[in-house]
Amino acid sequence: MSARQASSRTNRREFVQTAVGGALAAAAAGTSAARTAKPMIPIPPGIKIGTSGGQPTEENMAYLKQLGVTWVSLGATPETATAEGFLKIRQQWEAGGFRVYNIGSGVGPSGSLHNMPEVTLNLPGRDQKIEEYLNYIRYLGKAGIPYTTYAHMGNGIWSSGRTVTARGYEARDGNSNSPNWRGSWAGKTYEGPLSHGRVFSEQEIWDNYIYFIKKVVPVAEEAGVRIGIHPDDPPMPMLAGVPRCIFSSFEGYKKALEIADSPNVGMCLCVGCWLEGGPLMGKDVVETIKYFGGLKKLFKVHFRNVTAPLPHFTETLMDDGYYDMYKVMEALYDVGFDGIVIPDHIPSIGYAPGKTPPRFPGETYRPNPGLAYSIAYMRALYNAVRSSRGRA
Repeated sequence: MSARQASSRTNRREFVQTAVGGALAAAAAGTSAARTAKPMIPIPPGIKIGTSGGQPTEENMAYLKQLGVTWVSLGATPETATAEGFLKIRQQWEAGGFRVYNIGSGVGPSGSLHNMPEVTLNLPGRDQKIEEYLNYIRYLGKAGIPYTTYAHMGNGIWSSGRTVTARGYEARDGNSNSPNWRGSWAGKTYEGPLSHGRVFSEQEIWDNYIYFIKKVVPVAEEAGVRIGIHPDDPPMPMLAGVPRCIFSSFEGYKKALEIADSPNVGMCLCVGCWLEGGPLMGKDVVETIKYFGGLKKLFKVHFRNVTAPLPHFTETLMDDGYYDMYKVMEALYDVGFDGIVIPDHIPSIGYAPGKTPPRFPGETYRPNPGLAYSIAYMRALYNAVRSSRGRA
């Protein structure tokens, strides 16, 4: 770690200990003592190896069944983002023999309800965005959807483009020193030196999070819905004037969940993001799983690997990165994780990089070979862990 990074990390720890301490005390007085959360929408015990489901077509469902998938994580559209729409989606998948764990990357009348600069940075339209998000949670509860993922980034997910790895497959590249380094989300692009015209303080970012989460918690508890907060991607101390001081370290997560003070608010652990941060995260992946999983605050896992920590990472297939993913599955099993584990940001394999030609005239559906590779690898790891623990 460079001297600059070490100094930044030290300053962030000092900030958390001072600025957030008062917020914790003030928040506690009006939270758990005054609220009684309703039971969360039930899920069966045990690790659920699933995937982002896509569309509930006959071809897609047949392919997922062949892979042994029964749990799916889904997205929303403006047309489906209602209680009735979510219930219809759930019923479609259940009719095909699947279970819906998640409808994430929320959307409302004003657009994306995920990575909302209005909320993270207190920009015009903040309260409208929050109200749309609260309605989104209410719709999930009414439809019996047990979980959703939320991300709190103010200027998107940053990448430097795509690259071809040594093994010949194409994947996302994250070179923070590249001239192509920029953020994007919901059709918007963010670039340095200042994505929003000025430098924001860490105090502002924390204050904005507290304002948001205190409105979210009672609604999530009333709806019985779990919310897993996704790590910043990438988890750098500062990006284009926006501090990533909350969901880019173990300590940031710990304090943020203490402020939320709710069984319904926890973590969506993106293993890839955690590995992107490396030493900057404060704890490694296994330590993080043991801590938050032990508190039953770990709700969903994005199972992916990368070549190296920042300043330059490339996403990889699960067996081709710098971390031993067996350790991740082992920690999830040992902590009694009950949520869903899905492949994430799957590299492009099975055809020449940059090309997806039809195999025959009129082809409208092509099974994803990267998904098959990923599910098979995850199932093998899970079975190996079970065998090592004396389970058939």
